[in-house]
Amino acid sequence: MHCQSRREFMARSAATAGAMALGASGFSGAALAQDKPVEMTIAKWAGVPKPTDEQIKQIAVKLTEQAIEGLGGMKRFVKQGDVVWVKPNIAWDRTPEQAANTNPEVVSTLIRLCFEAGAKRVKVGDNPVHQAKKSYEASGIAAAAKAAGAEVVYLDKERFKEVDIKGQRVKSIPIYPDMLDVDLMINVPIAKHHVLATATLAMKNYMGVIENRRVFHQDFNTCLSDITRFMRPRLSVLDAVRVLVASGPTGGRLEDVRLKLTVAASTDIVALDALGVELIDRKLDDVPHVPAAEKNGLGKTNYRSLALREIAVS
Repeated sequence: MHCQSRREFMARSAATAGAMALGASGFSGAALAQDKPVEMTIAKWAGVPKPTDEQIKQIAVKLTEQAIEGLGGMKRFVKQGDVVWVKPNIAWDRTPEQAANTNPEVVSTLIRLCFEAGAKRVKVGDNPVHQAKKSYEASGIAAAAKAAGAEVVYLDKERFKEVDIKGQRVKSIPIYPDMLDVDLMINVPIAKHHVLATATLAMKNYMGVIENRRVFHQDFNTCLSDITRFMRPRLSVLDAVRVLVASGPTGGRLEDVRLKLTVAASTDIVALDALGVELIDRKLDDVPHVPAAEKNGLGKTNYRSLALREIAVS
C-alpha cells in the first residue's frame, strides 16, 4: 500500500487553513466567502519592476513564503517528526536563468518552512535526464538544499523497485522506494514548455519518481493520470518565477525565458497545472493531459472555482 494512505492522509488533508501572512495583500471571493480551507494560492510580485538577478532571488523567497502561508502555512501539511521529500524538477544541466529546472530559492524556502513546521528530515531528489551530478549542481538546487539542511539524494538506478500502481494503463512501474516511504512529498515543478506534451508541470513532474518512462509515450494522458492518482498529491507548489515558453523541456536559450514572478500552491494538482498552462501562454486544449486528469476525477481545471486566494507581494 502506498505510504501516504498509511499515514492518516484523509485526516491531515482536512486541516483548516490559517490567516494570510502579514505584509501581503490578497483577495479571493471564493476563499473568503466560504468556511472551508483555502485550496489554492497564487502569489504574484507587485513590487519594483525589472528586478536584478539578486532581487529575483529575494522575490522567489517571498513569493514562496506567501504562497504557503496563504494556504494555511506549512503546519497544515507537516507535523512534528515528519520525513518530507521535496521533489523539484532537476532534470537538466541548466542554470536557474535558463528556466529548465525548478528555482533553487523556491526549493530552499520550502525546505526551511518544513523544518520550521517540525519536520525531522527533509530529502530532495529527482531522476534527471542529463547526468545527475551536473544537473544537481548547475541548477543550484544541490547547494541550496544542502544550505537549508536537507539531504540531497542521488537516485541509485539499481534501487528502483517494481510497484503495483493499479492504473488504467500502467499496472506497475519501477519507483524509487525512498520517495514512497515518507510522510509527505511536496511536488515542486517549474512551469515550462515541452515539445511533445506542450507543457510540463506538476503531474508530469511525477515522471521523476519512476523508471521505464517509455511506456508513458504509448498513452501519455492516461499514464499521467495513473501515476498522479497513485502518488495522492497533498501539496504541489508551482515555480513560475521564470518560465520557459519554447524549446522545452531542455531549454538553454535565454530568449525563450519569461519573467512571471509568480509562485502558486494548491491541494488540487489539476487546478495548479491549469494555471501553469496559462502562465506559459498556452490554452488547455493545447495540453490534453490536464483536462484528461479532470475527467479521471483528479481535480478541477477551473481553478477559479476553488477556494482561491490571490496575493500581491511587494
